Amino acid sequence: MKPRTKESGRHVGAVLKALDLLDSFQTQPTLSLKELIDLSGLNRSRVMRLAGTLEARGYLSLEPVTGHYRLGSRLLTLGKLFELNNTFISLARPALKRLVQKTGESATLYAIDGYERVALAREHGTHEVRFSVTEGGRSELYAGAAGKVLLAHAPPEVAAGVLKAGVMRRLTPGTVVDPTRLTAQLKTIHRQGWAFSKGDRVTDAWGVAAPVFGHDGRARAAIGVAGPINRLTQQMRTQTVEAVTEVAQDLSRDLGWSPASAA
Repeated sequence: MKPRTKESGRHVGAVLKALDLLDSFQTQPTLSLKELIDLSGLNRSRVMRLAGTLEARGYLSLEPVTGHYRLGSRLLTLGKLFELNNTFISLARPALKRLVQKTGESATLYAIDGYERVALAREHGTHEVRFSVTEGGRSELYAGAAGKVLLAHAPPEVAAGVLKAGVMRRLTPGTVVDPTRLTAQLKTIHRQGWAFSKGDRVTDAWGVAAPVFGHDGRARAAIGVAGPINRLTQQMRTQTVEAVTEVAQDLSRDLGWSPASAA
């Protein structure tokens, strides 16, 4: 990897603010001008200039009736180009489809980004009522099967930051926010190679996830399935753990992993 130059470490303030505007849409699909101003903390004229520029280049779209902004088609084009050139996601798509075929539930691939996890790819389940995840959506590392798998294999500094007192919040009555108790859970998850969650992030949802390793033996992602609790049985849990761990190992091998590299 080439060393960072002095120039590469510099930032253009206007570009950063424009990217902040785009990041505002992670919470909802459309935003009014006032909402963009409130979320960005910028004044009205600056938001209008930035939003107008982004709209002109196709990164934002302005709805003529409501006057609200939404993400533009240019982002979809770039996203597809990224996926086309990202071997990892290309390999993961068939793996997610196999999980859906085996379990009937929605399947998702997650990776760590800072102190959160981001959904890199997902495949909808076959049931009419299903657990829905948006690609690019972000969620916690300390709750949910996939989050805990990632946290169990995270670098020490990331785990320490997440487990720090006051960082975690109770999302449901089942969310574990005690660092000592969660640390014990993470050790079990790391040892057994998979995680099961039930109502600890979303009250009426359950999930199973397992780590995906790269050629160097490090966990690159977590792959798993999630569905509504009313479909969960002990037999389904057992079968899902088997399916998820099998697919996770297959995907890991596709990335060059072998049991020897995990030693």
